[in-house]
Amino acid sequence: MIAEIDWSNIQLVVFDVDGTLYDQKAMRHHMLKEVLANVLRTGSLTVPRVLSCYRRFREKIAEEEIDDFDSVLITRTAKRTGLDENRVRSLVNEWMEKRPLSYIRLCRYPFLDEMFAMLKQQAKIIGVCSDYPAIDKLAALDLRADYVVTASDKDVGILKPHPRGLRILMERAGVKPDKTIFIGDRTERDGEAARRACVKPLIRSSKTLDGWLSFSRYSDPVFTPLLASRANHA
Repeated sequence: MIAEIDWSNIQLVVFDVDGTLYDQKAMRHHMLKEVLANVLRTGSLTVPRVLSCYRRFREKIAEEEIDDFDSVLITRTAKRTGLDENRVRSLVNEWMEKRPLSYIRLCRYPFLDEMFAMLKQQAKIIGVCSDYPAIDKLAALDLRADYVVTASDKDVGILKPHPRGLRILMERAGVKPDKTIFIGDRTERDGEAARRACVKPLIRSSKTLDGWLSFSRYSDPVFTPLLASRANHA
C-alpha cells in the first residue's frame, strides 16, 4: 500500500533502529566474517552457537510477551548452551552490541541526515523505540533523537509487539497517539506494536505490503511534503 501521510498532523516521529535506520543484511554480512574469523582462530563454535540460540529464544520470547524478558532470555540461552549466564551475557554484549558499532555507519540508509534535519526544522519530536540498546548505535550512526526508549529499560522490560515501550515514549514526549507515527521494518513487531498503541505505522520494505503503509527509501514520495516544507522555510 502506497503511504499517504498528513505530516502536518504529526508531532512525534518514532523510529525503530535495527533494519529501519541501517541495512541489517549488510550488517550480518560484516558480522558473519567476524564470527568465521573467530571460529578459525579459536577452533570453537561457541560464539555462533550462543548467538544463534540467543536469537531464536529472543524471537520466541517476543511472541510470548514475557515481562523481564532479558533475564529469562539469558537463562534459557545458558541452559541450552551449557554455559554460565555471565558468559552468555558477555558474549551477547560483545558480539551483538559492541562489535557491530564498527560497521553500523557503513550500513546506514541514505537520506537519513536529510530526514532528521527536515523533522527538526519543522519542530517535530524525534523518538526511538527499539528492542535492543540504542544509545551507542545512534551515536555511531551520527543521529540524534529527543527521546529513546528500549525494551531493556527498567520501566519497559518487554519486547515488541507489546506496545508498552511505545506508550511510555509518547507519555514522555507528551504527544497523543493520533499525533504520532512509528517507522519500523517488521509488520509483526513494529507494525503490531503501533496498531496496539493506536499509532499510525509506516513500514520500510523493498516490497509492497498488503494492508500496510510502506516505503522503500527515505527519498520516497511519502516524504515529499517534508522536503517541500523544508524548501519553504529555507
